[in-house]
Amino acid sequence: MQLKHFLQFNDFSREEFEYLFERTRWIKQEFKQYRRYWPLMDRTLAMIFDKNSTRTRLSFEAGMSQLGGTAVYLSNRDTQLGRGEPVEDAARVISSMVDVVMIRTHEHDSVKRFSENSVVPVINGLTDEYHPCQIMSDIFTYMELKGSLSGKTVAWIGDANNMCSTWLQAAEIFDFRVNVSTPPGYDIKPEAIGLKGDEHFQMFSQPLDAVKNVDLVTTDVWISMGFEKETEQRKNDFAGFCVDADMMAAAKSDAIFMHCLPAHRGEEVASEVIDGPQSVVWIEAENRLHTQKALIEYLLLGKLTIEQ
Repeated sequence: MQLKHFLQFNDFSREEFEYLFERTRWIKQEFKQYRRYWPLMDRTLAMIFDKNSTRTRLSFEAGMSQLGGTAVYLSNRDTQLGRGEPVEDAARVISSMVDVVMIRTHEHDSVKRFSENSVVPVINGLTDEYHPCQIMSDIFTYMELKGSLSGKTVAWIGDANNMCSTWLQAAEIFDFRVNVSTPPGYDIKPEAIGLKGDEHFQMFSQPLDAVKNVDLVTTDVWISMGFEKETEQRKNDFAGFCVDADMMAAAKSDAIFMHCLPAHRGEEVASEVIDGPQSVVWIEAENRLHTQKALIEYLLLGKLTIEQ
């Protein structure tokens, strides 16, 4: 089987994602029925963390266990990576001892360099530039609840961060549109994301305009990890960009709200929205577990029939 990595959302084709989502449905069903499915017995996942995590660590660690394998937690604080060992050297050693590697770190280049020197699949668990595992969960969640996203419109409100960049990549693959509304100075950089064109997104200066008649409204924290020194400035800059009841009322009546979590109620989202009937954030969070199990299975075993 050809070695594959999942570093950006556009590393996979639409056909591959559709297969992964079919596997996710089946794997989730088996999990809910308490039916044991252990295709990865004696397989090991190394999880390398340079950024704190709740959902990423738990979903990968629990997921690997539920597939019959083992997950090993490695932090930069207690490995030689934290003492300056070259990424290339660490990749050669770590990948020789495990079957798959997940990395959650700052610079996307670090994950890329690791993958170039790894003999096993590497998964981007989050970098400053991209968050492909989260968007995979988000799209599966929408499909699970509402059907295909093709031809639909997503509103992204807030910082043009790693989540926004990955939504834009996904829009080109699944043929939907993203309305992006950011404060001045926080806008997207299409050339850096590697977009093919601008037909799948539109920029809006006013967030209320961006959410009109959309199918999905989503946002993220204003102060991502690594930007804590900008907290006060960002709170001022993002004033007016809180997803509140008025914004959700401007979207379609059956529109849903997503957030990758953790959320700061009263900042990027109002409590009445994230805790309201249109919010699907808890389903979205759980689906990280199931989509990532399908992802690991695919990277290690290739395409399987639905019964396998």
